[in-house]
Amino acid sequence: MSRSVIAYFLILATIVANSSQLFVYAGFELNQKYIVSELCVNRDKPQLHCNGKCYLMRKLKQAEEKEKSRERENQRGFFQQAIITASLSLKPHSFDFVKGYPAESSFCLSQHIADIFQPPKA
Repeated sequence: MSRSVIAYFLILATIVANSSQLFVYAGFELNQKYIVSELCVNRDKPQLHCNGKCYLMRKLKQAEEKEKSRERENQRGFFQQAIITASLSLKPHSFDFVKGYPAESSFCLSQHIADIFQPPKA
């Protein structure tokens, strides 16, 4: 029972978070008379037949910019997490000269690898 409630809540939260434009449209439709009479930039010019669409476009642009900035913040957080995990996962290089091996031996190909690889003959 509690898992289904949590699942429904998470689905609803995801829908609400991703539908900011829906709320802007709904708010515009519910308050269109007030927006036309008080908030519209072109309320003094009725011949343009704006009917508050200028206000709606401004609000949609603000919502889109807010969403993009939130997305950039999320990406920045992912980048920082990647840097932190990459820096924590580094291990110190084992030194071969401590074991008695020359340090250059780790950079040379072994004879076996050179024997296996043969380029095609023309």
